Amino acid sequence: MPEPQPAPGTAPAPTSTPGDAPADLPVDAPFVEAAGLTRQWNGAGGVADVSLAIPRGGFVSILGPSGCGKSTLLRLLAGLETPQAGSIRIDGRDMTHAPAAARGLSMVFQSYALFPHLSVAENILFGMRVRRAPRAERAARLAEAVAMLGLEGLERRRPAELSGGQRQRVALARAVVSGHPLCLMDEPLSNLDAKLRHSVRRDIKALQRRLGLTVVYVTHDQTEAMSLSDIVVLMRAGRVEQIAPPAALYAAPVSIFAAEFVGEPPMAMVQGAALGMPGRVVGIRPEKLRLAAPGAGDLTGRVVDVEFLGAGSRVVIEHAAARGLVASVAGAAGLAPGTEIGLCLPEDDRVLFDALTGRAERGPQQDRGAQDRQTGPRDGRKAPSPQPPEPQQSNL
Repeated sequence: MPEPQPAPGTAPAPTSTPGDAPADLPVDAPFVEAAGLTRQWNGAGGVADVSLAIPRGGFVSILGPSGCGKSTLLRLLAGLETPQAGSIRIDGRDMTHAPAAARGLSMVFQSYALFPHLSVAENILFGMRVRRAPRAERAARLAEAVAMLGLEGLERRRPAELSGGQRQRVALARAVVSGHPLCLMDEPLSNLDAKLRHSVRRDIKALQRRLGLTVVYVTHDQTEAMSLSDIVVLMRAGRVEQIAPPAALYAAPVSIFAAEFVGEPPMAMVQGAALGMPGRVVGIRPEKLRLAAPGAGDLTGRVVDVEFLGAGSRVVIEHAAARGLVASVAGAAGLAPGTEIGLCLPEDDRVLFDALTGRAERGPQQDRGAQDRQTGPRDGRKAPSPQPPEPQQSNL
């Protein structure tokens, strides 16, 4: 069989480099660095002035709702789109205008991008054949990938003989065995069922750690982002809203948008005037909200619904000055819809937001985790702060 040529999802190791790597590159320099990236169409959509720094061996998720620019950012890093402004450096080399094949990365698309005439094994090993990897290494990597992704017994099948979930697992296996130190993933688990998605998620993280891969992972699923990532980049309307480790993003959101996007159920929002704090919105996580007798807490609400989840229950509560009030309690709640209930919001667990701008004033326990809420690289280079949309009044 003649040696194959590069194809979607793989790229051969570059024989020439568009940019020269500095000889004195610091050991702790970012492996992937984007500075001021802008790519829009007729002045709208895409991304605007986005900066981030990704450490070598890091797992970074780009999270956000549909249309926020996360896939555009990934395509810019991959070389599938050209920025109108800004720069991209990979391993110290300027790759801003380098073709995708020269960037030394693999990519998993939401679509499968498999060769219909090749078997599962041939698709998985395609990148390694391009690089002329030794036969023994190819066999070992194939066996590992097949076992990890549950593809045993399918090695000789063609893509047309596979289900949608199996095809995506083949595309994922092809990327992780390619040997490139950087792997970009664009919602790779979206076609898998819930049980398999949870299993493959753990396997992706284990393989990333074992091989020391640097992974940039695009998703709209906060569960994937929070469980997989070292750092989460939360995007909104083409800009970075917050960059933080998952725990800091959850505990100390920088805006009402971040607070309500992250968490299941999301953070509840209470009009500050109801708590003697006019001009503010008070956020509280479900596990921090305490139930009390009617009239005994900070607020008195009415039970709307109770969701029993086995180990615990979610009590959905209605109050005229709040939205999203949910209390997480252990075991069965024993409350009927329509019951009046007191609500305690411990001061140390409140997150305060400006009611006009929606930006955080302080986080739980006097701005705990403020260091993690910066919105740019930590390497001393300047990065623009995310700009919120037009100031808006709280509609609580």
